[in-house]
Amino acid sequence: METNTERIFNFLDGHAERISKKEGTLYLEAVLETVRAWADGKTSPEAEKPSKEEVRKGLQLATLKGMKESAQPNHQMTPDSIGLIAGYLADRLSGGKPYVTLFDPAIGTGNLLYTVMNFMDGRTAASGSEIDDLLIQLAAASADLLAQPITLYHQDSLRPLMVDPSDFVVTDLPVGYYPDDENAMNYNLRAEEGHSYAHHLFIEQSMRHLKKGGHGIFVVPANLFESEFATQLHTFLKDEAEILGVIALPEGLFKNRANAKSLLLLRKPHSRTGPKPEVLLAQAPDLKNAKAVSAFFGKVDVWAEQNGYQKA
Repeated sequence: METNTERIFNFLDGHAERISKKEGTLYLEAVLETVRAWADGKTSPEAEKPSKEEVRKGLQLATLKGMKESAQPNHQMTPDSIGLIAGYLADRLSGGKPYVTLFDPAIGTGNLLYTVMNFMDGRTAASGSEIDDLLIQLAAASADLLAQPITLYHQDSLRPLMVDPSDFVVTDLPVGYYPDDENAMNYNLRAEEGHSYAHHLFIEQSMRHLKKGGHGIFVVPANLFESEFATQLHTFLKDEAEILGVIALPEGLFKNRANAKSLLLLRKPHSRTGPKPEVLLAQAPDLKNAKAVSAFFGKVDVWAEQNGYQKA
């Protein structure tokens, strides 16, 4: 018997394949057309009252298929398990607040941000920025289906943003060099010569758009602090942020060790003085290992409580 997620994927996939062949469009573009038709009530899958997570996972499967056919490096999706860990962390770091705002400056199709929003369902509103035209359209159509409140901006996120400071920035940092050397001059983390690291500039831009006391949850390269610009990054973080934690993600999520990622947890300093938080250093388990997952989240809970974060 098919699950709701399978029904949703098969519905999207079948329609997208037909549209793609008939109109000669990219599969991802055909997925977008199908999602829009569903959101407009023109068609829908035969699923029994699917949850927001079932809808998101069905969308994710169709989008992943399209991205595998795409040669564009920015057409990639954050693995689901990372989103679930990020959602748990955001929930714990919210400290029991009934309502928080989120921002993703590299939202892509929205999968990471919507995973976090679904985890904290009913307690969030969000903003997202993305330069890729197709990806941001998919993010907008997905938000309509998921009924998640979000404002989207189609632009280079390293340009000035008309986004109010948020409680959280949650993002999978685009890794590589930023080609606009002139605009990079507006950042402390710019390179003295040549192109700057885009992922460093995104961290700086994100800190600008956090409220005082707000939190950043960043998916970063595992070797972030081993690069040629690591000293510069260390100095910036010492002056502009509090490092709350570094969580190594399972290597099995990535094609090879060179592509391994971690979660970097930052807090924007606020006016209140007090002891600096203890840094959380942890290895995230494979989410299929229930015992290890329970132990990991237990460690997060103990750390959060010791550092003044109440449960929601």
